[in-house]
Amino acid sequence: MSFDYDLIVIGAGSGGVRAARIAASHGAKVAIAEEFRVGGTCVIRGCVPKKLYVLASRFRDEFEDAAGFGWRVGDVSFDWPSLVAAKEKEITRLSNLYAETLANSGVELIRARAMLTDPNGVRFSNGGAARAGHILIATGGAPVLAPHIPGIEFGISSNEIFDLPKFPQRLLIVGAGYIAVEFASVFARLGAKVDLAYRADLPLRGFDDDLRLRLADALKSAGVAHRAGALPTRVTKCVGGLEVEMSDGAPLTVDSLLVATGRRPLTQNLGLEAAGVALRENGAVAVDEHSHTNVESIYAVGDVTDRINLTPVAIREGQAFADSVFGATPTTIDYEHTPSAVFTTPEIGTVGLTEAEALARHGAVDIYETQFRPMRATLSGRGERVYMKLVVDGANGRVRGAHILGPEAGEMAQLVAIALRMGATKSDFDATMAVHPTMAEELVTMRAPARRLGPQS
Repeated sequence: MSFDYDLIVIGAGSGGVRAARIAASHGAKVAIAEEFRVGGTCVIRGCVPKKLYVLASRFRDEFEDAAGFGWRVGDVSFDWPSLVAAKEKEITRLSNLYAETLANSGVELIRARAMLTDPNGVRFSNGGAARAGHILIATGGAPVLAPHIPGIEFGISSNEIFDLPKFPQRLLIVGAGYIAVEFASVFARLGAKVDLAYRADLPLRGFDDDLRLRLADALKSAGVAHRAGALPTRVTKCVGGLEVEMSDGAPLTVDSLLVATGRRPLTQNLGLEAAGVALRENGAVAVDEHSHTNVESIYAVGDVTDRINLTPVAIREGQAFADSVFGATPTTIDYEHTPSAVFTTPEIGTVGLTEAEALARHGAVDIYETQFRPMRATLSGRGERVYMKLVVDGANGRVRGAHILGPEAGEMAQLVAIALRMGATKSDFDATMAVHPTMAEELVTMRAPARRLGPQS
């Protein structure tokens, strides 16, 4: 059977672009279809613009702290349209760079929506069609506006929050995941009055409880009002904004309502049913450890599979797919020590098991922890605290988790992840020379456990 391409990738986000490039480098004839802008969620409406807004928000602290170091900073003001325009310029540059890289790799970019017609066939919204020996689904995910209450359509998602025509002076954010807390942190520092509403008692379910508690306190200190246990029940438009009825009986009038309660895999209207591709209960594409679906010719990577929904994971999955299928190098992904960061202020960096997970899995755990004022706060007078925690296997001393809250925590988590993946023990940490004066040195200077949990060997 003859094909137009060896591989057609549907979706030009981080995972799809990497897969297309690597497959082409192995000699495959590759096309990639994208209906929006090249770069996907991360570049266009996710990691990159979010981090730019995080950096913008932190200048507020910079200006305030400068006085403690002898600087005299005059009146300062923030201009929302200038930030939006600067962000747009940068993501446009990156999107064009992605497209240029694809072209230089020999990948054909088809700027159209793609839909499967059968296990090897694809139809494009521009009227074209093609057949390929292999098809890779890399369409990512999209925000969900939930709960489904009257007026929820007046809310916005993380897609729209970057480009609001007017800065929201009063902002209600619904959700407790990393997207919700990051935007709460950003907009509070940019000058908005922020309310954060969520079902649980603490934000960031799934993270270590000590991080959750301390981040909640830090957000409160930054001016974020927590509405724990409360959710909106009705939203109506009113003069000058939105009237939001809350389940705790305390209504709010806000300029904008950001709904950050979750995301869903983008599998609708892709023709997956026609191709016989099996989906999981939540709509995600079901794949095995090789990113292979139940259909011989079809694979899927990234958020559309709902494994670990992080950009670097999608990139690694895309590369593993291409190396396995076109590079004659069967490759699987080790998800065990995937580090992650939450870009609040202060930020979180974490890798490995939480205290609760380690206790459940290993039975005996030593907890090492420290908290201190960063050097900068000693002169600025800010009440900021850094928190670090190591979760150590009580039986063999292996470090099973590292959890950090403070400046540059994400940078530290990336490096600690290498040590954890290599099986480093607490003795290895202890034997490592410290860099002084740094915050990271505390990771190798904690000597005695703060507490011991479970039976000890």
